[in-house]
Amino acid sequence: MQSSTTNQKTSQQLSSDRLPLAVYREVAAHLRQVTGVDTKLIMRSLEPDLTEKFDYYQSQVAALEINYPRDFPESDQAKVAEILDYYARRYSPWEESSPSP
Repeated sequence: MQSSTTNQKTSQQLSSDRLPLAVYREVAAHLRQVTGVDTKLIMRSLEPDLTEKFDYYQSQVAALEINYPRDFPESDQAKVAEILDYYARRYSPWEESSPSP
C-alpha cells in the first residue's frame, strides 16, 4: 500500500487566451517528457455565452493543468519552467489560475 505522501500531487493551471489548440497540445506533450509530469487540457464550455461577442481568435482551451509530485526535484522544476518560458516568449505570457477542486 502506498503512503498518502507519495500520492500527493501539486497542480497548477495556466492559460493563454489566444493560444491555438495545436500549440496547447504541443506544450502538454513537451511537458510530459519530464519524468513525473502529467498534463490535462481543460476545454472551454460548449454552451455559448450569449452575452459575450464571438471572438474567432479565442482559444478552444480554457487552461492547461500541470500535475507533478510534491517532492518534484528542483532540476525537473527548472525543465518545466524552461519549457513554459519558451512558449511564453514565442506566443504570449501565461496566466495562472486556481485549479478546480
